[in-house]
Amino acid sequence: MRNRYIVAYDVSDGKRLRRVFKKMNGFGDALQYSVFACDLSSKERVLMEEALTEIINLKEDRVIIIDIGPVEGRGGGVMRTLGRQTSPREREALVV
Repeated sequence: MRNRYIVAYDVSDGKRLRRVFKKMNGFGDALQYSVFACDLSSKERVLMEEALTEIINLKEDRVIIIDIGPVEGRGGGVMRTLGRQTSPREREALVV
């Protein structure tokens, strides 16, 4: 089962910020600067958390991960966008 997560981050160093952004592009779709929507299995969520923990400075930076539920249920339809719409990019299979 895949859940939808909203991931927001506040990274104080430009180099780490770019690294986090690049890493997050592999897990989800950018909604705004520093905010991503990610449809992940439990295993993928753990991999994402481990990857981000290796990049950020735990004393200076912050990543917030909000689980909004199963993609097939409530998680798939709880977000609304006002103004310019975001368009999800084509996803490729991730082989682990």
